[in-house]
Parts: sequence; C-alpha cells; structure tokens
Amino acid sequence: MTPNPLDDAAWWRHAVIYQVYVRSFADSDGDGVGDLAGVRARLPYLRDLGVDALWFTPWYASPMADGGYDVADYRRIDPAFGDLAEAEALVADALGLGIRTIVDVVPNHVSDQHEWFRAALAAPPGSPERARFWFHPGAGPDGAERPTHWVSSFGGPTWTRTTNPDGTPGEWYLHLFTPQQPDLNWDHPEVRAEHESVLRFWFDRGVAGIRIDSAALLVKDPALPEVPAAPAPGEHPFIDRDGLHDVYRTWRAIADAYTPPRVLVGEVWLDDVERFARYLRPDEMHTAFNFDFMARPWEAKDLRESIDQTLAAHAGVGAPPTWVLSNHDVTRPVTRYGRADTGFAFAAKRFGTPTDLALGRRRARAAALLTAALPGCLYVYQGDELGLPEVEDLPLDRIQDPMHERSGGVDPGRDGCRVPLPWSGDRPPFGFSPDGVEPWLPQPAAWAELTAERQATDPGSMLSLYRQVLALRRRLDHDAPLRWLDAPPEVLAFARGSMACVVNLGPAPAPLPEHTAVLVSSGPLAGGELQPDDAVWLALP
Repeated sequence: MTPNPLDDAAWWRHAVIYQVYVRSFADSDGDGVGDLAGVRARLPYLRDLGVDALWFTPWYASPMADGGYDVADYRRIDPAFGDLAEAEALVADALGLGIRTIVDVVPNHVSDQHEWFRAALAAPPGSPERARFWFHPGAGPDGAERPTHWVSSFGGPTWTRTTNPDGTPGEWYLHLFTPQQPDLNWDHPEVRAEHESVLRFWFDRGVAGIRIDSAALLVKDPALPEVPAAPAPGEHPFIDRDGLHDVYRTWRAIADAYTPPRVLVGEVWLDDVERFARYLRPDEMHTAFNFDFMARPWEAKDLRESIDQTLAAHAGVGAPPTWVLSNHDVTRPVTRYGRADTGFAFAAKRFGTPTDLALGRRRARAAALLTAALPGCLYVYQGDELGLPEVEDLPLDRIQDPMHERSGGVDPGRDGCRVPLPWSGDRPPFGFSPDGVEPWLPQPAAWAELTAERQATDPGSMLSLYRQVLALRRRLDHDAPLRWLDAPPEVLAFARGSMACVVNLGPAPAPLPEHTAVLVSSGPLAGGELQPDDAVWLALP
C-alpha cells in the first residue's frame, strides 16, 4: 500500500512547498484579480507538479497598499479573493489531494485601516489605544523633527506625523515599511494575545503552519536610539532583538499543542549565521528562509560556501535548511542568472539592466536540479516552474509596488515577478482570466510560448523538467547527508546516498563521475560530459 504523505509527521523537514501569490495565480470571476476559487480549480495542476504544501501570501482583508501585507482584519478574507468559507474549502480540498496549507502572518505591523489604528488616531496622546503602537512626540523645540532617523525597508523615513482634531500637528507614529503599515508595540500584552489568538484561529481551520513575515523586526529598543554604524550582535534598535525569542517560544508551544503539531516558518533576513540559527532552536521556529543562498551569484565558490555554511548552522540546532531561488520580492531566476551580476540585492535593482534570457533559462534549469538535490525543504515560487522571466517593461502607471514610489521611481519595484500566470491560449490573458478581461498587471505577448498548457506536452520544457525532478526527489533518502565529490573548481558535485548531483558552472565541458545511470539532466549530455551551465542527477554504483 502506498503510504499517505499526510501521515508523515516530519513532512516539514523535506517538503516541496509552492508559494501562491493569490492575486496573480488564477482569476475565477473575471475581475482581473486572482482569487481562492481560481486556486481551487488549479489544485490538480499543483498535485501533478508534485508539491507537498502551499504557502499563501496574505489573503486577508486589506487596502492593498503593500500587496496585502497591510492587514486590516486577520479573520476575514479580502473580498477580491473570496470569503472565509472559500478559504476553508480550499484548505480541505488541498488536503484531499495530499497538499497542506501554510498561511502568512504579518506580526510587525497592521494596516492603517485596522480597527486598532483607527481607534489610536481618534484617541489622545498617552491613551491605551495608542499604547499598542509606537506613537512618540517629535524632536526639536516644537516637535517638528522625526523621533529617529531610521530608514524604511522601502526607502525613506520611518515616522509620519499625525494631525490633532483641532488641525494642529500631533505625535509621530513608527512604520518600518510604508505609512499605511504602522508598527505594533510588541511590549504590549494585547498585541501578543491578539496574535496568539490569530494563530489558533487558522490552526483550528486546518492550516498546517504559518509563515512569519519580517520575523526579526517585531521588538524595538524602547529608548529609540539611532542605528549604530556597525551594530554589535543584538544591538540594532529594531532588528534581531533578543526579546524576539520569547515571542516565538510562546508561538511554538501553541503550535505543538495541536495534533498533528503545526509548523512555524520564519522570514529572517540576517547576515550573522549564528544569530540566524538561534531562531531555529528546538523550542522556536521549525524552519526559516535561506536568503543567503538565494542571493549568491552563479559561481561555484560562492554557492558551495553558502551550502556549507547553511548546513553547518542548521546542524547545530537540529533544524532542516530551506532552499529557494526566488519569491514575490525577488527578481526571477531566468532574468537574474542572465545578467553580468547574477547575485541579488535590493539596492542593486534598477531599470534597464541587460540580461541574456537564453543563458538565464539554461542556468535556471540547472539551479532547479541543484536546489532540489540539497537536503532539507525546497520552496518554489509560482511561475518559476514555467521559466517565467521578470517583466521589466511594465507601464509606469500600472506599477503598484510601494518600493517603486518610495525610491523616487529609481527602483522598478517587485511587480515584475508578480505578473499573472499564463495558463493557456496564444494571447493575453492566457487563461488567467476569461477572454477579454485585462489582468491587474499586463502579461507579455511572448508568454504564449510559456503557458502551462503548452509546456505540459513538451518534454523539454521547464514545467516538464520540474515535474520530473520533483517526482525523483520523492524517492531520495531524505536523511542521507551531503558529501562532496572530487571535481574541478568550477563544478559542484555531491552525493546523497546512491544519487549524485553535478552542476557545471564553468566555461568548459566537465567530466562526469562514474555512474550507472543518468536520472535527469537540465540539458543534453554530449560525449559523456556535462556542458557549461548544466546540471545532472546520476545513479551511483
């Protein structure tokens, strides 16, 4: 009898998790915006792809000032996506196909339309309503200067001044992102209790876990010091404060109280590997995103260094690593890997950066084999399995990402990786919406070659490669450790059990180690050699 994957209590240690950006996945009602019914209709596609779980970016009621990461109500689905009954049905339908669900929680801030913040604005300084946030008098003799010079994650200031009922200038409030996303005060017991209630609300509805947005930002230094030029560990006034760990220990206890236990996944952007690993101790989060690997350039030395550091850091706390090539914030691999600078950094994002899409697609195929072969969890952002490139020529008046506006138009923003998926047909909207409906972001006409329908019948397509790789991955010994094999400096070669993965990042063909069979290759093998920017899985003797 085939074992039921839902019986695997350790599923989160080796799962393939597919990120769903709901607005851009599938539109069922013809309004140009993706919705939960659209996802439900495409669940067989996700089953056939071979994923174990779906991670949904925020589907909650929101004014969409930041793509849903400005949450107005955690217990209500945004009407553009459906309603709570639709969400519950989606979770149940996915489980029926052996697919779990992870939902996003955004604990650092809420929307300025959240009932708490509306009440805070209506209340006077020093009120209980304002104590849930970071309201503060301004600096200078008339309070006209910002309390700190902290810089927003989206660029620009982090404080906005309020207006009193009589029209005079009031206090300032903190927002590490946009002014429409006021930061919560995590020293306040009501803030902690509300989020614990939100966790239980979704766990009670059958979700398998939560992904914690901006997980290292919640706790602030109440003295509000300026950011030091070179902060010592734990010294930064709003990143990686030691008090965060008490929050996540409490959340872990809540998750562990369920049967089966629920899972916590952290978005933790930290350069300090040791500090990063502290969030993955056995009584805190189960896993956290590995942004270091994702941001590395397409260079053997860099990638091997990241793999070694990642495995060592996770081994120290007994947690599985995660591997991801992109997400809803990051330039798509097909575009990124075709550039002269193949790494990723938000500060480097600019309009007009040249890219070789054919080269990028070849490397993205190889990168898919590399990440899928590594021990731990694999995340796939929707559309990467189709080899979609970044859309870099969106009309400026269609860009909605606040990063673009707050950079003064210098940063193209993140909408280029959020363009709605092409499902079928030879012209937009490519089955994303009904014919004749214009999606919320325009799709390139060239995507006719990249639809899921067309790729499903092409054995050489990116979709076919992903399906083959994910099917083979299920047969791997997930407990088998990684051991490096002898290889030239520009080649990554490692074994896990009886399988070897070889990736050629150099300019010349590379010899293959002794093997009994080729399991899968990202490109054609010639004369028993691996071509540049290709990867292969081999069965070892």
